[in-house]
Amino acid sequence: MSDGHFPTIALIGIGLIGSSLARVVRREGLADRIVVSTRSADTLKRAEELGLGDAYTTDAAEAVQDADLVIVSVPVGASGDVARTIAPALKAGAIVSDVGSTKASVIAQMAPELPDTVHFIPGHPLAGTEKSGPDSGFAELFENRWCIFTPLPETDPAALEKLSAFWRACGANIDTMDPEHHDKVLAIVSHLPHIIAYNIVGTADDLQTVTKSEVIKYSASGFRDFTRLAASDPTMWRDVCLYNREAILEMLARFSEDLFFLQRAIRWGDGEKLFDLFSRTRDVRRSIIEAGQEVNAPDFGRQVAAHPEKGSKPA
Repeated sequence: MSDGHFPTIALIGIGLIGSSLARVVRREGLADRIVVSTRSADTLKRAEELGLGDAYTTDAAEAVQDADLVIVSVPVGASGDVARTIAPALKAGAIVSDVGSTKASVIAQMAPELPDTVHFIPGHPLAGTEKSGPDSGFAELFENRWCIFTPLPETDPAALEKLSAFWRACGANIDTMDPEHHDKVLAIVSHLPHIIAYNIVGTADDLQTVTKSEVIKYSASGFRDFTRLAASDPTMWRDVCLYNREAILEMLARFSEDLFFLQRAIRWGDGEKLFDLFSRTRDVRRSIIEAGQEVNAPDFGRQVAAHPEKGSKPA
């Protein structure tokens, strides 16, 4: 079984995920050489100041020339452009993967651009915070989180196992599923909650009868949690909405139907229906804790207090 080590790893994009990968790869000795590439010269300079790589370039094609593993960590809408840029420079036998939150669209953008001589294995680590940029990363980000692969029919099993070993060495659990199913699952567990959070915080910001200072001053824990999600990278979430449109619209329609059901129960004073709903949803929370994806403790900055550089971890 592979140990997950690659002689040279190229990280295209050095935000939260890319910089966390750089840190854990260094800590675990998963590469002899880390090449960091990003379009922004300022961001690249900051990555170099943080010592995240061994070589740095704004030219993605230059970054991948000798890479055995290439991980693309960019907003999903930029996936095709990155694949087109790096394709001529990729060496035969290299593994190319990504970390995008939508998989069908990433495959549609990247697969036609990449040569048959490389192994393209789409991936998605279900780990993150509301922070962004190279300073936001930390080596523990992937511990006990899931990394989902959506292999293509022609994917080489040995390449998939080697990439799986890499992510396991980063602390992640591994699963595989088809791209369309992945996109539906993520639409409900990640995309819809973020969209609802953006909407609720936007509604609060637009209220005429409650001042913005009151919203901030009297924020209860529920609203604070929504603002954490709503503070996520706007570029990334714009692209998620645009490139997972069908699955998100399907889940929004279902959510709207369920919200109407809840509205009617409140209007008619149907306490039994309300109690049943709230009991079922509490059971979901307990199941998430039992699965090890959350801890049973009040979240009043506990994760920030324990690890000030990390922030909290939305799923």
